[in-house]
Amino acid sequence: MEPRINLMTNAVGAKVGKRIHHVSLAIRESPLPVALQELVELRASQINGCGWCVDVHTKEAALAGESPVRLHLVAAWRESTVFTDAERAALALTEEGTRLADAHHGVSDETWAQVRKHYDDDQIAALVSLVAMINAANRLGVITRMRGGSYEPGMFAGLSN
Repeated sequence: MEPRINLMTNAVGAKVGKRIHHVSLAIRESPLPVALQELVELRASQINGCGWCVDVHTKEAALAGESPVRLHLVAAWRESTVFTDAERAALALTEEGTRLADAHHGVSDETWAQVRKHYDDDQIAALVSLVAMINAANRLGVITRMRGGSYEPGMFAGLSN
C-alpha cells in the first residue's frame, strides 16, 4: 500500500500541516504532562488505525521517558495496573472523544467527573484540544495511507518557523 499523496510536498497540504503543527506546539507548552500527551495521542491513533501516528507517538513517548511496558499496555489500559487514576481518566476521555459515532452520548458525565477530579482547567483545555487534534491528524494519515515505521523523533522541528 503506497501513500496516496504526500501532504508535506503539496502547497496546500504543507500550509495546513504547518498550522496543525503550531496548534500542537501550543498544546505541548500547556501544563498537561508531555508523557501523558503522547499516551493520549498513541491511544487515539491505535483506535483510528493510523500507522504513521502510532509510530510517531510510540517513539515520542519513549523519548519522553515512557517505559516499554506502559507503551505496550496502553491499548489495554483498563486491564493494566501501570496507569494512575489521572492517566485512566485521560485515556477514558480520549476513547470516548475518539469514538463519538460509537458512543452516542459522547463523553460520559462519569468520565468528565474523573477528568475534573484530576486536572485543572488549563490541563483540561489542553486535553480536549489534544484529543481533537490527534483525531484530525489520524484522519489525514488514514485517508492518505501514511504508513508507520519511518518516523525519526524531531524530524518536523523545521515546521516551527
